[in-house]
Amino acid sequence: MPGLLERIKSREATVGVVGLGYVGLPLSLAFRKSGFTVIGFDVDPTKVQKLEAGESYIRHIDAAAIREAIGSGRFTPTADFARAKQADCLVICVPTPLTPAREPDLSFITGTGESLWPHLRPGQLVVLESTTWPGTTEECLQPILEKSGLRAGADFHLAFSPEREDPGNPNFHTQKIPKVVGGLTPACLEAAMALYGSAIERVVPVSSTRAAELTKLLENIYRSVNIAMVNELKMLCHRMGIDVFEVIDAAATKPFGFQPFYPGPGLGGHCIPIDPFYLTWKAREFEFSTRFIELAGEINSGMPLYVVQRTMEALNESGKALKGSRVLVMGIAYKRDVDDMRESPAIRVIELLQERGAVVAYHDPYVPSVPKMRAHEVHLSSVPFTPEELRRHDAAVIVTDHTAVDYQSLVDHVPLVVDSRRATARVTRHRERIHTA
Repeated sequence: MPGLLERIKSREATVGVVGLGYVGLPLSLAFRKSGFTVIGFDVDPTKVQKLEAGESYIRHIDAAAIREAIGSGRFTPTADFARAKQADCLVICVPTPLTPAREPDLSFITGTGESLWPHLRPGQLVVLESTTWPGTTEECLQPILEKSGLRAGADFHLAFSPEREDPGNPNFHTQKIPKVVGGLTPACLEAAMALYGSAIERVVPVSSTRAAELTKLLENIYRSVNIAMVNELKMLCHRMGIDVFEVIDAAATKPFGFQPFYPGPGLGGHCIPIDPFYLTWKAREFEFSTRFIELAGEINSGMPLYVVQRTMEALNESGKALKGSRVLVMGIAYKRDVDDMRESPAIRVIELLQERGAVVAYHDPYVPSVPKMRAHEVHLSSVPFTPEELRRHDAAVIVTDHTAVDYQSLVDHVPLVVDSRRATARVTRHRERIHTA
C-alpha cells in the first residue's frame, strides 16, 4: 500500500473532519471538491441527518453544494467515531469557548481526543485546527492520542493549523485563505503541508505547533486591540461632538501607516471575544501580565452597556424612561448578513435592557429565534418587520447592520433609533430621530 504522502498527492487518502460547524463543514466540502473522500464527524445527530438529507444549517453554505457532495459518494457525515480508523487524515475543528471565569475550556478538544484514540492506527495524520493557547497540541492532545500506544511523531503524524474562516465573506473562501501549518516533527509538517496543499491555494509553514497556535492568537488580538481603541475613541468623540466615523474615513485616506478599524456595540463571533483570553491565561504560567490585551478586552466587553446607556439617554431626551418602554433590537447575529450567534453582543444588550425594565423584542431576518446558548437564556423570536409592528415600539437599537433591512422604513415608523453601526448613514427622512451609540 502506498505511503501517506503518496496517498495524499494522488487524492487516494480519506480525510476525516471532526466538527461540522462553521469551520469543519466548509473545510469538508473543500477537501471533497479537491478530489478526496471525506468523512465528516459530529456529535450532533441532527446535523448529520440534515446533511444526509442535503440540507444546510449554515446560511452562507449553499444546500446545493451539500447535495452535490453527498451525491458524489465522496462525503459521508456520521456520528460514529469508530469510523475514524478508516481515515488517513483526521482534522479536528471543534469549539474552544471560555468558562464563566473566562478561562480556556478545552473540553471539546479533550473529548474529541478521547473519542479518537481507540481508533487511531499507525501512519495517520492528526491535525488540530481549534484556536487555543500555545502548547495545547503537545501538552493536551498528544498525551490523549498516545493512550493508543502509538507515539506522535513516530507512529502517527501530529500537527496544528489554525482555522481562518470568515463566515459570510464572499471574497475569501476556504480554498483562497492561506493556511499556516506547524508540525510536531519535520515529517509531521511535511504530511500536513501535503494535505492542505492539495486543497488550499497557499500553505505557510512555521517551525512548530506552538508557533502556529500563537499565530492565530496574534491575528485576533491585533483586531481586538485596534477595535478597542476605536471603541474608546467613539465614546470620547460622542462627548466632544465629533463623528468618529468621519474621522476614521478621513484617516483612511492616508496611503501608508494606517488601517481603518470601526467601532461597534461589542465583539462577537467565535474568535475575537475569546482568543485573547487564551493567551492571557497561558501568560500567567510564565509570570507575565498581558495588560494591553486585558485592557482591550475590558473596553470591548463594556460596549453593550454603553449602547444601553445611550438608549436610556436618548429616551430621556424624548421624555421617556427606559423602564416600561418597548425597545426593538435590530439584528442579533454577531455580524452583518450571517446567521451566526456565537458571542453576539446583541444578547448582552437584550439582557441589560430587560434588567432595566424595558420590554424587548428583536428583528433579525436570519435568526428566527434565539438559539440555546451556554451562558445566556433569552427566550425570544424575531418579530416581523412591518409598519404596524415597528410603530408598536418606543425605540429601536441597531446592533447588527444587515443589508437586507430597510433602515429608512425603520426610521420612518419608530420615533427614536439608536444606531451603533452607522447603518442609517443613507437615511434621508426623519434624521432627527437618529441617535448614535
